[in-house]
Amino acid sequence: MAFLLMWGLNGLAQSAAGDGPYSQLIIRGVMLINGNGAPPQGPIDIVVENNLIKKIQVVGYPGVSIDDANRPKLKAGGKELDCTGMYLLPGFIDMHGHIGGKAQGADPDYVFRLWMAHGITTVREPSGRGADFTLDLKQKSARNEIVAPRIMAYIGFGEGSDTPITTPDMAREWVHNNAKKGADGIKFFGAEPEIMDAALRENKKLGLRSACHHAQLNVARWNVLHSARAGLTSMEHWYGLPEALFEDRTVQDYPLDYNYNNEQHRFEEAGRLWKQAAAPYSDHWNAVMDELLALDFTLDPTFNIYEASRDLQRARRVEWHEEYTLPSLWEFYQPSKISHGSYWHDWGTEQEVAWKENYKLWMTFVNEYKNRGGRVTTGSDSGFIFQLYGFAYIRELELLREAGFHPLEIIRSATLNGAEALGMDKTIGSVTVGKLADFVVVEENPLKNLKVLYGTGAIRLTEDNQVVRVGGVKYTIKDGIIYDAKALLKEVKAMVDAEKNKQDYKILQPGIKH
Repeated sequence: MAFLLMWGLNGLAQSAAGDGPYSQLIIRGVMLINGNGAPPQGPIDIVVENNLIKKIQVVGYPGVSIDDANRPKLKAGGKELDCTGMYLLPGFIDMHGHIGGKAQGADPDYVFRLWMAHGITTVREPSGRGADFTLDLKQKSARNEIVAPRIMAYIGFGEGSDTPITTPDMAREWVHNNAKKGADGIKFFGAEPEIMDAALRENKKLGLRSACHHAQLNVARWNVLHSARAGLTSMEHWYGLPEALFEDRTVQDYPLDYNYNNEQHRFEEAGRLWKQAAAPYSDHWNAVMDELLALDFTLDPTFNIYEASRDLQRARRVEWHEEYTLPSLWEFYQPSKISHGSYWHDWGTEQEVAWKENYKLWMTFVNEYKNRGGRVTTGSDSGFIFQLYGFAYIRELELLREAGFHPLEIIRSATLNGAEALGMDKTIGSVTVGKLADFVVVEENPLKNLKVLYGTGAIRLTEDNQVVRVGGVKYTIKDGIIYDAKALLKEVKAMVDAEKNKQDYKILQPGIKH
């Protein structure tokens, strides 16, 4: 058994146990959801040896007793995990996961446990607290010295440069230095067109990948189509896509008193942007989609991170805040002129209705992109706007369902599609012989109700008229090491309780003083 230590919120080591790795691990009797779009199949035994899937064996049929003589045999020193009747999926991939933040007071041990408790075994961090910080955690996770998902480090463009990058040659030099440091890719926010073009093309030449949040400060001259043509791997959120779909304008219809540094201005007007784009299924709308498809471009929509825009009350009252949200994080979420994403200066019905319309148009594009063979991945962008690590990822799955995805398409988005976008589909993303042993095990059928993947589970009424909670991930398995997902959540709750006791803190809703 591997016992792992991490730093704690109070400077004390927090302990968490992962069971394994073992020379052989056999997971018995599961219903398999492969991740490649195939329907569930079971009962199945899965054999792992030295962190590689060696055998996926059908061992029976529904309603028929399993003949143990026909099952894979456990070798000396191996481990059996009885998961009879449970559902096994590939480990989830969060394509947009920031490893906490100083402003939020969310340290890695807290964030990692929330992710792992929700079955997330790989995270792409699209910029964070610095290259050295992220790359150190990436290496520790790779060696399984810490309880953490596998980390893919996409460093913010220009980070660490002594001077602003103002020429294509400077851009190319930074890209080479980023690769030498061991980064997996680059996160862009936009820049002058010639600099974006040089950096993206050079990065692609080096075999690295990229993500971009097309910020409003640069999007008028460089939108998603420009980035995709230059070799961008994935667009984050939706910025830059409506601009590529403009037909009768070149810039967003900003009010003349707009100030980008005013968070309410920024997010309120963003809620009116999709209505300014070409209509769904129109010639220009189809032309943009067709070109992105031809370029094998990836959409990483992160629907959940904007959901408070269309229903603020729901976002701030979700049940997990009380037990799992740190006081510092809760404070960061509150209405503020300073904190990013805390744009509740005067947020009401008109803004929410506009955002609901925004979602309909945005989801229409994303769903159709998937229908035509485009790659859509699952990302959360948690730590902002009342969205909590891990829990928000499961909410993203629900929002993909709202967009029109079949549950099996959702699982593929959360697993194999992410692996493909990372260039890792030969090693992770589906339950396939030869791939790494990254799995999610849950006692309920997530296809019937995605809510069973939340750490707080799903509500069910029994035949005896009793209300119960069912689900929550049971085991998260990363690199063949078995983690008790519910135990990880208990550790998070203990962290939160300790901080609340230390500060004599109680979560209150905005504007409530007692």
